Amino acid sequence: MSLWFIFLLPLLCLPARVRSEDYSDVTVIVRGSETIASTSDEFICATIDWWPPEKCNYDQCPWGSASVLNLHLVYQKRTNFCSFCEPPQDLTNPLLAKAIQAFSPLRIRVGGSLQDQVLYGTPNLGSPCDPFTKVSGGLFGFSQGCITLERWDAINDLFLNTGAVITFGLNALQGRRQISRSVWGGPWNSSNAREFMEYTVSMNYPIDSWEFGNELSGSGIGASVGAEQYGKDLVELQTIINELYGDSRKPLVVAPGGFYDQKWFAQLLEVSGPNVLNAMTHHIYNLGAGNDPQVPNRILNPQYLSRTSDTFRSLQLTIQRHGPWSAPWVGEAGGAYNSGSRLVSNTFLNSFWYLDQLGQSAKYDTKVYCRQTLIGGNYGLLDTDTFVPNPDYYRQYLLSALLWHRLMGAGVLSTDISGSSYLCAYVHCGKQKGGVALLLLNLHRSLGFMVSVRNDLNVNLAEGQGIRRDNVFVHGLKRTVSWVGSKASDGYSKREEYHLSAKDGNPFARTMLLNGVPLELTEDGDIPPLYPVEVSVNSPIYVAPLTIAFIVFPDFEAEACGR
Repeated sequence: MSLWFIFLLPLLCLPARVRSEDYSDVTVIVRGSETIASTSDEFICATIDWWPPEKCNYDQCPWGSASVLNLHLVYQKRTNFCSFCEPPQDLTNPLLAKAIQAFSPLRIRVGGSLQDQVLYGTPNLGSPCDPFTKVSGGLFGFSQGCITLERWDAINDLFLNTGAVITFGLNALQGRRQISRSVWGGPWNSSNAREFMEYTVSMNYPIDSWEFGNELSGSGIGASVGAEQYGKDLVELQTIINELYGDSRKPLVVAPGGFYDQKWFAQLLEVSGPNVLNAMTHHIYNLGAGNDPQVPNRILNPQYLSRTSDTFRSLQLTIQRHGPWSAPWVGEAGGAYNSGSRLVSNTFLNSFWYLDQLGQSAKYDTKVYCRQTLIGGNYGLLDTDTFVPNPDYYRQYLLSALLWHRLMGAGVLSTDISGSSYLCAYVHCGKQKGGVALLLLNLHRSLGFMVSVRNDLNVNLAEGQGIRRDNVFVHGLKRTVSWVGSKASDGYSKREEYHLSAKDGNPFARTMLLNGVPLELTEDGDIPPLYPVEVSVNSPIYVAPLTIAFIVFPDFEAEACGR
């Protein structure tokens, strides 16, 4: 019997209707007197990678036309059109453009494994500007590849037309020599990158941030560079930016775009010095390999999911101690590595991993969280061939990420939770209507939760009663609980509920329901309205097994949120 079937068996045997006795009582206490962290306005982020169609893992090649170099943009080169000529076509793929525009804005990080093999087709390149090809002995099995300035123009037409906020990853290996199998040394040769950046400035392309390198930190993935030399090169990059941008707004410098290594990251901050590195980007693939049959079980294991908090906490402390001018970003996160999991990454089940990651990272002051990918691989948010959103984009990412983007404000609040660890709760200040917004994830396969939400103005919990603070067990809190505010006492005040579930209760489904209704693109390819259900604040919140809920309390009394 396969491990997949073993995982599915208890789900397929669930009753169609969960009885009231199958719900367990949980109380969520929101500590609204002060925020514990904050995110940025562009916290939600997605990536566009460099992988060509020949990139394959586990006998499958899921990238297709999803690369920076071959993504279909319906692009027509700009020319001086005569008065009687047909006007130029729309320079963006309409479905791709509408998906990006839904966020208004969406941050896009351009980068990935082949980033440090990218050449830029500037006038002084000195060699043909050819795409990547498979070569024996090449880094990741590929040759160097080149992006032409015409292609860069086309990509920026997409960015400009959609209002995307762009983080672009530069080649940080150029000019270095390979010392051993995976260790590279010597200074960075910035000439090609500088000319490319100079062209970008001349075209007024609004790059928000330049990222330096991809996965070269610590022992690296495929290649590594020492922190001391890396820090010196960052100083050079900052000098180039100062010279090219002059008195205008200068893009941020972010790095290293790799897996967290405390000693390496700390040394990078110390060597580069104050106010050079604006953000430290790190990558997360905590679910294992894409072909690992344990991936779905890890997603629904709250203890396993919580392990990444150690990384978030350590990076936050490293920045506070060695470079308080910087900020933590997740520059790339796809859950399962090697192009994602074919059976999991594009299904409803992956929603739990993704939203839990957003909630965990936000608690530790993460300003940006970039999901791998916008398109491409098994974890693409859009279908590689049709551009129609996958469940993780449209029925999860667009729903989940868009609901997060629209409902969860920048201020992060602490919570105390009494009840099962299978209910994860994250609370932020409300974004649009004030009050607070609550995210609830029910990871249990058969048990629902009946949730009461309180603030911490007046409390009286029994001495020694075990509860969880921010999903970690603590004991002996003595407070009294009051309700969400004086307006709630008349029974008229409402809250807004957005319940996300899988079609037919199957967590591997690729169709997501919002409050029980399947969502589809409109005939014009637009995102439909995302309507909540209004419920009296005096009633409990019912969170069914393996479902997700966003709850908005407009009248919640939280001093840190302006109420």
